[in-house]
Amino acid sequence: MRAPAALALLLCTVPMLAAASDDDTPAFDRPGLGFSPTTLPRGGVALELGLPSLARDRDGEGVLSTQYSSDVTVRVGVGERVELQAFGTPWNRLRVAPRGQPASTLRGAGDSGVALKVALPSGSDRHAWALLASTTFDTGERDFSAGGPQYALGASYEYTFNDRWSGALYANAVRGAGEQSLSWSPSLSVALSENVGAFVEAGFTHTQGAPSTAIAGAGLTWMVARRVQLDASFDLGLDADSPDLQAGLGVSFYFR
Repeated sequence: MRAPAALALLLCTVPMLAAASDDDTPAFDRPGLGFSPTTLPRGGVALELGLPSLARDRDGEGVLSTQYSSDVTVRVGVGERVELQAFGTPWNRLRVAPRGQPASTLRGAGDSGVALKVALPSGSDRHAWALLASTTFDTGERDFSAGGPQYALGASYEYTFNDRWSGALYANAVRGAGEQSLSWSPSLSVALSENVGAFVEAGFTHTQGAPSTAIAGAGLTWMVARRVQLDASFDLGLDADSPDLQAGLGVSFYFR
């Protein structure tokens, strides 16, 4: 199935699956490097938007690259502990400024894909596990595309220390379009109030044939309504080979 058809099929299920009512709002997958180890209940729908994200880096030759991207993820609960996802980056703007030369600006859509998320059973409420298998299709413009399909398998584990504190560990393997990489990220989260939370995180990526990268940062979440979350986060590069800055604002909605 071509990616646009898969995305359209999943998006068309949103009105049909959003008719039920439930007072509980599940955890959203954004923000942060990892994803929530829980899934949406059957019939639940979440829309998660980046508004937008920023990536800024200056390479060893002094070329400054600044990219703004919008990302969209639709999550649909299809069974007990199982959800489907569709995702993409429909808008990107990249400004490249070589040292001492005129800057150029590129615009276009990025790649899109689909994913299957499965929450694994646990013998304790303190532990939560999930796997996320995804396929990304090269539907984007040349300057914002991987250039071929990519396949990824991610895992997320979360341990709840008490009513306020929790820790998580995330890992993700990507293969395809000439790339093979492995990333992992530890994080620590705290509930500052009933509606506001904060987290700190670090991320490490090893890509075959390329330098390893390391970043660290923090973020905030705010439940402005029972089913609406705002978020803000940033990560800074920890060495010369890592991106100088990654940051973003976002909003997430839950429909049930």
